[in-house]
Amino acid sequence: MASVHPTGRVRRRRGTAEINIVPYIDVMLVLLVIFMVTAPLLTQGVDVQLPETSAEPIHSTDQPVTLSIDAQGRYFLDIGTDKDRPIDGDEIEQRVGAVLRNKPETMVLVRADRAASYGEVAVGMTALQAAGAKKIGFVTDAPQAPAASGKRQHGRS
Repeated sequence: MASVHPTGRVRRRRGTAEINIVPYIDVMLVLLVIFMVTAPLLTQGVDVQLPETSAEPIHSTDQPVTLSIDAQGRYFLDIGTDKDRPIDGDEIEQRVGAVLRNKPETMVLVRADRAASYGEVAVGMTALQAAGAKKIGFVTDAPQAPAASGKRQHGRS
């Protein structure tokens, strides 16, 4: 582009280079909405009703292995491709043992439904110990309301 200056000289204008970022913002907002909608759907696992305690959460940098025990006493592990398939004690030992051979300090968590029998939880913990688990913890929910009338949190009065 050229323009004529009042003195008669031809002056060249420089082109301005601009990036139109409006389409990028639109794409970003669409992706944000998609991720916000799909993120809650990605949580997988067995639906269990956890017992409530006032214990402090455990903070760990490594991803723990979780053994879930549902109300019917079935066992599920969160490792492998078939996380929703019930497994037995031998398979718990094999799969958890394989993880612990690679990372011996891996934390193992037990998510037992409050309706699961004590015996089923004990059998699951025995299988974890046989697999070589050194750190075993329990997953619980925080209590909904503070304990009233002087009752202690652990169930004894």
